Amino acid sequence: MKSSGPSHLDHVRDDAAYADLLASWDAGFYDKFAASLRPARAGGRVLDIGCGVGQVVARLTQEGFEAHGVDVTEPNIAKTRAFTQRCLVYDGARLPYPDAHFECVGALNVLEHVEDPEGFIREAVRVTAPGGRIVLSSPNFLRFLGWRDYHPRMRGVGNKVANLRAQLARRRRMRTAPETVRFERMAPIHRAQFQPDDDAIVCTNLLDMAFFLRRAGCRTETLACTDRTVPGLLDWALNVTPLKYGLFNAFVMARKG
Repeated sequence: MKSSGPSHLDHVRDDAAYADLLASWDAGFYDKFAASLRPARAGGRVLDIGCGVGQVVARLTQEGFEAHGVDVTEPNIAKTRAFTQRCLVYDGARLPYPDAHFECVGALNVLEHVEDPEGFIREAVRVTAPGGRIVLSSPNFLRFLGWRDYHPRMRGVGNKVANLRAQLARRRRMRTAPETVRFERMAPIHRAQFQPDDDAIVCTNLLDMAFFLRRAGCRTETLACTDRTVPGLLDWALNVTPLKYGLFNAFVMARKG
């Protein structure tokens, strides 16, 4: 994984206003992710990669788990000092923990921003204990159905047709030449008024995320297009068919080994 040189995220590393923005987010945004990260045993050790100002770490700590977090932004981690010493600033590449250290490891809306997404997944798997759970949640930039198309890559009939074709082509390559598959990269968007995921540089999607988790030695257990808590019947309807690969988000739960 890349750990030196300029990064497109350098502008947020010391951005206190960004930390304040994260602190104001609706706590309900984290419900499904936090629930999925809970270890099976009381006091279990868990890691939130890209923990922001620590909302998930705080929640899991209050529930009695040994919750840790890492983030590239110093002001974010400074805010976590109000409730824990277990959150660390890291370089966005190598996680500062030994192999097989955590029962559960997760990253919420982080993968789309990293410079080496394949290496990021390998690192998450490395620090997960055998049989432990990995949870990755990111936007689906290859969506070809639905609405809420907030990013240019998702918007419009032309892009949706192109995204469907891209997914079909990627699926074929995963079968015929898996060693050549990489996440598609995107150029960040620069405009006067920032909009959600303008700084995304990885075209995250459910198909690729599941593929690279399997390549890293995991078995996937949950593949969903819903990253929030959704009423049971609706959640089932949205995720029961392969159309989930064309909708909303990419939420993957996997087991190591």
